[in-house]
Amino acid sequence: MSASKTHSDHSHEHGQNCGHTAIKHAGHVDYLHDGHLHHPVSPGSTLVEEHVLEVNSENPERCTPNHNCGGHEAGHQHGAGCGHESVPHGDHVDYLVNGHLHHPHNGHCDDHGPVEIAQSK
Repeated sequence: MSASKTHSDHSHEHGQNCGHTAIKHAGHVDYLHDGHLHHPVSPGSTLVEEHVLEVNSENPERCTPNHNCGGHEAGHQHGAGCGHESVPHGDHVDYLVNGHLHHPHNGHCDDHGPVEIAQSK
């Protein structure tokens, strides 16, 4: 688990049905919130840690130019406002598409592996 910083007095309490996508990460649940991966320090706490998905064998950082990007139309460009949630992964940002991390790269989407959705919004 990688916690780069904490936010005290976070204005939003993350939990079931809080409106943010929850994903399983390193044995716990984190919440995607405005391009960040938030982990509540304790239930009801306003303190959250910012986590980053590690680059590993399940979520590698690799070029996959032949990846079939099911989940969006051909030619779709990931970025701000593209309709997919951004996910911090290693030292870059990926986009969540049907339970997989997509990374824009040289005109195609790289497959950076699956993530397990813990609950719906």
